[in-house]
Amino acid sequence: MDGGVPEPIVVHQAHPMRSLNEDVVRAAVERTAKGEGFRISELSVVLADHATVHELNRDWMGHDFATDVVSFPLTEDAVSRKRIDGEIYVDLDTAAERAPDFDTSFENEALRYIIHGVLHLAGYDDTTEDQRASMRALEDLYLTTADA
Repeated sequence: MDGGVPEPIVVHQAHPMRSLNEDVVRAAVERTAKGEGFRISELSVVLADHATVHELNRDWMGHDFATDVVSFPLTEDAVSRKRIDGEIYVDLDTAAERAPDFDTSFENEALRYIIHGVLHLAGYDDTTEDQRASMRALEDLYLTTADA
């Protein structure tokens, strides 16, 4: 906190054994939001485990299966106001398990999930193959720009 003003991005290290560099997480969120023309009002990024993310997916989304990330908007009009206002829960276990399948690091796979969550909060959907491909291209873009 700076001068009593809360940080717009709060990272919660909720996994018992895995973690990510919080500055890197914030940079990925900021890069994605800025790239999409959004400002961050309030965002919590919770770095969690399989059980936590699965339970949220089941209880709040109605999907009784494991997933890598779930995001929840905090206000209904955030997208129309071009604001990121929500919560993102990331399954760090899935990131660690899937990273070798994509020949990437645990960190990059987890950052992909975080970027994916930000894109959902920016109004993107991934219910069709075309939508998934569009989101994947944006994830690649915002992951790649981290190296630039």
